[in-house]
Amino acid sequence: MLDTVLPILRKHWGYDSFRPLQAEAIDSVLTRRDSLVVLPTGGGKSLCYQAPILAMRGTAVVVSPLLSLMKDQTDALRECGVPAACLNSMQSAPEQRGVADELKSGRVKLLYVAPERLGAGGFTNMLRALNPTFFAIDEAHCISTWGHEFRPDYRRLALLRREFPDAGIHAFTATATRRVRQDIATQLGLRDPTVLVGSFDRPNLTYRVERRVKKWDQICSVIERHPGESGIIYCISRRNVDDLCGSLRDAGCRALPYHAGLENTDRQRNQNAFLRDETDIIVATVAFGMGIDKSNVRYVIHAGAPKTLENYQQEAGRSGRDGLPSECVLLWSPGDFILWKRMMNELVPDVRAAALQKLKLMSRFCESSVCRHKALVRNFDQDYEPSNCGACDICLSEQDAFADPLITAQKILSCVVRLRRPESPDYLANVLIGTRDPQIAQSGDNRLSTYGILSDADVHAVRDWIEQLQAQKLLEHDSDGRILQVTDKGWSVLRGQNSPRLRQTPLRAGQSAAVPQQELSGVDRELFESLRKLRRALADERNVPAFVVFSDATLRDIALKRPGTLAAFLKISGVGEKKCREFGRQFLQCIVQWCERKKLPTDLTSKPVLTDSRVDIPPKPISSDAQRRAFALFEKGLALEDVAAQVGRASATVAGYLDDYINRNRIDSPSPWVDDQTFIKVRAAVERVGIERLKPLFDDLGESISYDSIRICRACLRNRARKGLGRRRS
Repeated sequence: MLDTVLPILRKHWGYDSFRPLQAEAIDSVLTRRDSLVVLPTGGGKSLCYQAPILAMRGTAVVVSPLLSLMKDQTDALRECGVPAACLNSMQSAPEQRGVADELKSGRVKLLYVAPERLGAGGFTNMLRALNPTFFAIDEAHCISTWGHEFRPDYRRLALLRREFPDAGIHAFTATATRRVRQDIATQLGLRDPTVLVGSFDRPNLTYRVERRVKKWDQICSVIERHPGESGIIYCISRRNVDDLCGSLRDAGCRALPYHAGLENTDRQRNQNAFLRDETDIIVATVAFGMGIDKSNVRYVIHAGAPKTLENYQQEAGRSGRDGLPSECVLLWSPGDFILWKRMMNELVPDVRAAALQKLKLMSRFCESSVCRHKALVRNFDQDYEPSNCGACDICLSEQDAFADPLITAQKILSCVVRLRRPESPDYLANVLIGTRDPQIAQSGDNRLSTYGILSDADVHAVRDWIEQLQAQKLLEHDSDGRILQVTDKGWSVLRGQNSPRLRQTPLRAGQSAAVPQQELSGVDRELFESLRKLRRALADERNVPAFVVFSDATLRDIALKRPGTLAAFLKISGVGEKKCREFGRQFLQCIVQWCERKKLPTDLTSKPVLTDSRVDIPPKPISSDAQRRAFALFEKGLALEDVAAQVGRASATVAGYLDDYINRNRIDSPSPWVDDQTFIKVRAAVERVGIERLKPLFDDLGESISYDSIRICRACLRNRARKGLGRRRS
C-alpha cells in the first residue's frame, strides 16, 4: 500500500522518498493500526498523517493545540493542493458554517481542531455523522502529566476511543521519554500500537551553553552572527521579555515580544509578523512556539535556563526545521534554578518532587562537560556513538577545561577560610583579584595572604569559578543563606585529596565562535537572496508566511541546480505539481535573468563540492595555553595522538585545535595527520553528500573513518577551494 503514497508525496509535496520512520508510520495509518510516533522537530511527523489520508476514503481529524497555527497549517496544505480546513473559536459563524458544509460534501480530507472542541457535545455529534477515518493527535506529550507541557484539555481525548471505536488513533510528538510514551498510550486507549521512536539527535543544530556573564553582549554576539535571519529569544519572565525586546528595538533590531500578559490580538499580530518575516526576532516566554511551523529559524537563544531538558529540546528544536545548519545558545546562571524552585513551591508534593528532579537534570546539563548532542540524546534513553559531534561548545573546544584546576580551586577555598564571613560571591571575587574597594580596605581583608592571589584573572572569570565550585558542592551558604563556607568535600580539595572540574569562562563579546554556515556550497548568495525576495513577494500576495511558498532548503536546491524549464523545476525537492503551476514561471524568470546577466548556464545536474561563493571562515582566536602549545607541536609535524598526550587534552579536543590550525594557516594537505588514501575517500564522500555536516560524511563512509580524520580532511578541502590561498604541506 505504500506504493500508492509515494506518487502522492511527489505530486503534492515534491519529495521522492520517505524520511526515517515515515514509511513505517504511514503503513500503520494505511493498515488502520494505532500508532505512537516520536520524531524530532523537523523530522517530518506531519506527513505521516497528511499523505496517507489522500490514499484513503473519508476525512482525518487532526487535534492541534494552538488555534493561531491552524490557519497557517491549512494554508500550507492548500498551497500543496491538499483539501484541508480548520474549525476553531476564532472563526466567525459564517466561516464555521462554510467549513461544516465542505465537510458534509466530502470536500475536506484533513480537518484541524483544538482539543477543547472535542469536549463539546454538538461537535461530537457532527463527527459521528462525518465518521472520521482516523484521528491524529499532534503534540501528544501534552496528554501526560509526566510530560513537560501537560494540558488538562488533552485528557478529554480519551473519549475518542469510546465514541469512535472503529477509527484509528495516531499520536505524534517530538519529545517523550519512555514513561511519557507509556502514559500517552494508556490515556488514549491505543490498541496494540505501532511505537516508532526516531533519533532525538538534531545534527544540523550547533549547541552552545554559556554562563550568563554579560547577557546583553552575549545575546548581541549571537544576533550579529545571523544578520537579517529569523531568531527566537526565550526569557523566563514577562518582564525580562519586555525589557530585552525594548533594548533590542532601541539598538535597531526588528524585534517583537510575545507572552501571556499581552492582549490576544497583540500576541497574534506579533506571531504573524514573525511567521511572515516582517520581523526578525521574537522575544518570548515559553508560551510561544508549540507547533510553530516556521522552517527558517536560524537561531534560538535561551536568556535563562529552562526548567526541563524536554523543554529545552523542544524550544531549541524550533530552529533549523528545514534541515539547514542553525545555532542554539543557552545562557544560564545558578539564580535561574533558584527562581524555578521558588515557582515550584506552589505545586502539590508529588508533582513538585518530579519537577525538582527534572530541574536537577537541567542544571546538570548546564554544568556538564559532556558533548551536548550526547547529553540530550541520552536523556531520551538513546545512545550516541560519535566521539565528537563537531557541533557543540564542548566538541568545538569553546569550553576549555583547566589543565590543573586544583591550585585555582585551593586558592579560592583558602580565601573563603581566611575571610570567615564572605556574604557574597561578588565580595569573595573582589578580594581574590585584589580590588581596591573601600569596603575591603575598611574590613582589613586587603591584608590577607589570599588578597589578590588571582590578580591576573578577570573578575567575571573568578566569579564564574566560584559558581562552578558551588555547583560541585565544594562551597555552600550557611543555614541562613548568607555566609559562604567550605563543605567537607571542599576541605578534601584543600588537602589535595580530590581535584574539582573547572572550565574556562565562555567566549566574551567580540570573540569569534564557529558560525554554523547554511548549506550553500555551490550556491551563489546573490541568487539565493533574489529567490528569497521573490518568495516573500509571492507570500505577501497570498497573505501567508514565506515558508508556505517554499522552504529555505527548497530555495537552496533551486539556486544550486538553476532549473531553466518547468520540467526541471518540478524535479526540485519540495516542488509539487500545484506549486510548480503557480510559482514556476516567476522563479524560472528570476533564474534565467540572473544567469544571462552572469553569463552562466542553467540546468546544472551535478553538485560542486565548494565554489568561490562560499563565505571564508575567519580564524578563531587562540583561547588557551593548551591550544597555543598544540599549534607549536602541529608546526613540528607531530601526530594528533602525540600532541594530545603532550598538552594533556582529549583527542577530540586536540582535533578541534588542529581544525583551527589548518584554517588559520590555509593548509591544504592533511599529511602527516591523515594518510593520502583516507583523504581520497573523504574527498569522494564530500562529492557525494556535501561538505557542511560531519555526520552524513561519517555515515556515507560506512563509519569506517573517524570523525577527527574527516574533520581534518574537510578543513584541507576547504582551503584547496580558496583559489590557491592556502599553502601545501608535503
